[in-house]
Amino acid sequence: MKRLLALPLLSLSLSLHAAIPAAPTLEASSYALLDYDSGELLAASNPDQRVGPASITKVMTAYVVLEEIRQGRMKLEDTAFVSEKAWRQGIDSSESRMFVQVGTRVPLEALLHGVITQSGNDASVVLAEHVAGSEEAFAELMNQQAARIGMKNTHFANAPGMPDPQHYSTARDLTLLGRALIQSFPEQYKWFALPDYTYNGITQPNRNLLLKKDPSVDGIKTGHTSEAGYCLLASAQRDGRRLISAVMGTKSWAYREQASLELLNWGFRFFESAQLLGPTKPAGTVKVWKGAAGEVQVGTLKPVAITLPRGEAARVQASWQQEGEAIAPFAAGQKLGTLTLTLDGKLLRTEPLVALQDVGKGGFWRRLIDTIRLWFA
Repeated sequence: MKRLLALPLLSLSLSLHAAIPAAPTLEASSYALLDYDSGELLAASNPDQRVGPASITKVMTAYVVLEEIRQGRMKLEDTAFVSEKAWRQGIDSSESRMFVQVGTRVPLEALLHGVITQSGNDASVVLAEHVAGSEEAFAELMNQQAARIGMKNTHFANAPGMPDPQHYSTARDLTLLGRALIQSFPEQYKWFALPDYTYNGITQPNRNLLLKKDPSVDGIKTGHTSEAGYCLLASAQRDGRRLISAVMGTKSWAYREQASLELLNWGFRFFESAQLLGPTKPAGTVKVWKGAAGEVQVGTLKPVAITLPRGEAARVQASWQQEGEAIAPFAAGQKLGTLTLTLDGKLLRTEPLVALQDVGKGGFWRRLIDTIRLWFA
């Protein structure tokens, strides 16, 4: 059974839209621009090229620690011991240190601020050793989380982001990391917008100067090594819509900010996103057999986000195909068919069509009558 819905949808496929200006030409080794809601790349250049992530690595370092806290294996108020190795990592990194003192204990919350705002290499190693016993073991946790997030071309070898042949990521993967961070830890993500942080009597500013240049920017992290160049993973939110950009391998700190802002401005100007369907926006109803209810609403349990050029006419068609009969009992979320989005006959995407409510087993007579009817259906 195939049904067509008249929904105000627009196309995801950029090649099907009316022409829009090309993305900015950036002097960077690679870049990617991601729509937060839909997860679609709006623009990219060499998005899967392996590059050194430099201190953007610390986003994953913070992510792993926050996940350990969420799982109840530690608390923000716990303290971590500063080893000589961690302390020396700070001494050897004059511009990227929290100034922790060897032999002391520092609260995890302070260390996270030291990683996020102060970009402390020393703080990163303290956290790694506290969580996993060694930086090498911590890197394994980082890679496990990277795989779970879907970072297919990423491998971490250390917590601060020091150059290493086995330490690499891509512009696309880093935007996925930024998205996962914001989705998983919305409260702690606010720390990435703090203008400065003071520890041990030393106040250091956030290196992400876009925070001052554009009030819509609220993160995420800068990075720089001689091998990686100047890099910036940024995110901004305007009118309830969020974009995430990763600009890698530029020649100066000033240009990485200019390039990131050009990319974000272009994405906000020429694209928009819409939240469609979801548990409160059913696609329709299907007949239920042998159930306590005669029909059930169908749709998607989560909103379907779609990204589109701004101002494009609503020409997308949504249709759904029921797969077999809906025979009770079944629970909300059970797949009953497939939802298809098309534009001018071209497939854009498909989504599972599921029951939006539980339907219990009907009474004896209802089941008997429907059994007979199904023989002739």
